[in-house]
Amino acid sequence: MGKRNYFLDLNDLQYKQVKHPFWKKLLHSLFWIAGTLAITVLYITIFQKYFGSPKEHVLNQQIDNIKLEYSIANRKLDISMKALTSLKQSDEIRYRPIMKMDSIPWSIRNPGFGGVDRFRSLDGYINSYLMRSTLERIEEMKNMANVQNESFVTIRDKSEEWKFEMDHLPAISPVDPSFRLGDRYGFREVHPVLGYGRMHYGQDFEVPNGTKVYATGNGRVVESGRNGGGFGNYVVIDHGYGLVSIYAHLSEIKVPKDINVRRGDLIGLSGSTGTSSGPHLHYQINKYGSPVNAINFFNNDITQEEFREMIQAFGSDSMLR
Repeated sequence: MGKRNYFLDLNDLQYKQVKHPFWKKLLHSLFWIAGTLAITVLYITIFQKYFGSPKEHVLNQQIDNIKLEYSIANRKLDISMKALTSLKQSDEIRYRPIMKMDSIPWSIRNPGFGGVDRFRSLDGYINSYLMRSTLERIEEMKNMANVQNESFVTIRDKSEEWKFEMDHLPAISPVDPSFRLGDRYGFREVHPVLGYGRMHYGQDFEVPNGTKVYATGNGRVVESGRNGGGFGNYVVIDHGYGLVSIYAHLSEIKVPKDINVRRGDLIGLSGSTGTSSGPHLHYQINKYGSPVNAINFFNNDITQEEFREMIQAFGSDSMLR
C-alpha cells in the first residue's frame, strides 16, 4: 500500500487524510519512473563499459579469432613468398642461362593490379588495413605465381626443343673409337688413289672390312645406295638444323632411303667400295651444304667399353641388323 499522509484539522480537532490532486500524483509517478529509468541506463552503461554485453562479448571473440586467422595466413604467405622467390632465382640464375633465354623484365615479374579498387568495401573498419594488406599480398603472389608458371612452361618447351636438337646433333663417333683415325679434314697433297692433291672433306677411320657403322644422331636417311662420285656404297642422314652426315665406302647398307633413324642405330658395315685404296670409313658432316670438320662433333676420348655401353643404352644396335 502507498504511504498515507495525515494532518490535524483545528476546526474539529481531528486527523484527516491528505488528499493530493491528480496532477501531483501523476507528476510524482513520472518523476519516479524517470528516476528508475535513469538509474537503469546508468547501470547498463557502467556494466557494458566494464563487462560488455553477452552479444558484444561473442562478437569480440569472433573478431579476435579472425585476427588470429589473418595472422596465421600472413605467416603462411611469408613462407609461400620465400618459396616463390626461390623459384624465381632458380629460373633466372639456372634454367634461363642454361637454355640461353633472356631474363624476364622486372615489370613483368612484378605486375601491378591497378584500376578499380577491388578492396574498397573493406574500408571504414577498425581492422581495414589488416584485411586489405593481406588480400593485396595474396593478389600480388597470385600474379607472380602466374608469371612464374608461364615462365616454367616456356622453359619446359625450350628444354624439349633443346633435347630434340641435341638428340639430332651428330655427336658420337660412327665406329668404335678404339680404331685409329685416318686422314683428317683438310687438303691432301697426294690422293691415295688419284695421285694428286685434293681437298679431303671428311674424317677417315682405319677400320677392317665389316666393322659396324652407327648413326651419329637422330635423323632421316635421305640417300642410301651406290654413289657415282667416288663414295661407293654410302648413307646420308639429314639431322635437321642444317646438319647432314655422310658414311661412305660401305661394304653393306643396313637402312633404306626415307627411314627415320636414331643415334646408335646400325646403318651399315665398313668396306672399300668406290674410290678407295683399302677398307676404311669416310665420315663427313655438311652444315648448310658446306663440309665442316667432323672431328669437332664427337668425343673420341672414350674407351671401347664405354662406347659399347653407350650403344647398348640407345637400345637399337640389333634393330636394323
